[in-house]
Amino acid sequence: MYQRLVAEAIKARNQAYAPYSGFRVGAALLGGDKIYSGCNIENISFGATCCAERVAIFKAVSEGIRDLKVIAVASDSLGTTFPCGICLQVMTEFNIKKVIVSDGGGGYREYTLDQLLPFTFDDINSS
Repeated sequence: MYQRLVAEAIKARNQAYAPYSGFRVGAALLGGDKIYSGCNIENISFGATCCAERVAIFKAVSEGIRDLKVIAVASDSLGTTFPCGICLQVMTEFNIKKVIVSDGGGGYREYTLDQLLPFTFDDINSS
C-alpha cells in the first residue's frame, strides 16, 4: 500500500503550481478507503501558498472523511522531503499516525507522526 501512495504522491507532484520556487511537491493520503491527492500551490505572497499535504488533507475533510490513516509526500528533490511544521500540526489535528517520505526516485521511509512532531500544541496545552 505504501508504494502505491508514493506513486500517487509522485503523480500529484506533477500537478504542482510552483512558478516561484520551482520546488514541486505532491502528497497522497489514505482516508477511509480512498486516496486523496494534493500538490503545492504557490502564490507570489508566500504566506498564501498551500503545501501539498494540507491540500490532500483538506480535500478529504471537505468531502466528509475524518478517518485519515497515512500520508505520503514526494518532491522533485533527490533527497527526502519532510512535511513542514504547519502540515505536521494539521496532521495531528486529524490524527494521522503514519507519514511516508519519499525521495525523488520513489524510494521511501516511514515515520510515525510522533517521531516528526514530538511536541504538538495539544501536548503543550495539556501539561
